[in-house]
Amino acid sequence: MQIRDRIREFRRVPASQLRPHPKNWRTHPSAQRDALRGVLAEVGYATALVARELADGTLELIDGHLRAETTPDMEVPVLVLDVSAEEAEKLLTVIDPLAALAQTSGERLAALVANVQTQSAAVRNLLDQLAEQSRERQPRAAAGPEAEIAPSFQIVVECRDEAEQESLFERLRGEGFSCRLLVL
Repeated sequence: MQIRDRIREFRRVPASQLRPHPKNWRTHPSAQRDALRGVLAEVGYATALVARELADGTLELIDGHLRAETTPDMEVPVLVLDVSAEEAEKLLTVIDPLAALAQTSGERLAALVANVQTQSAAVRNLLDQLAEQSRERQPRAAAGPEAEIAPSFQIVVECRDEAEQESLFERLRGEGFSCRLLVL
């Protein structure tokens, strides 16, 4: 397999000059927006946005819409790719889902989360959610016959499609609920 390097250049560009991709399918609940602002305030930019140059010279975002929207008055780091409109759509579609396919070591995540310090309530909430997820992923010892199972109150909501499921999931997580996605 031959793999091409499609990064043409690195630029610093005023975020307000970046054109959002018209087919961007990601939405950003307030909890995510708040957590991003907290991380940007405490750490700053640590990853580049990804864009492609259009025929008129403008840059169209592929990844980093929320970061650009959050800091419109800043010059932001941008990787400019040499990709077609079709390739940009493919990347727009798969970048986040590919990252989400990674599995989690609950033990490592718990150790990492335990050591992270923050002044941001939104970042603390995100860290608490990660800690809860790491506990849920920890293998549990088999209980003896006398083990008592604590009540768990849950709701199953049937959604029209995957987009509605994702939107509802993000909204509920943003409101602090512990959620899981299921496909039956």
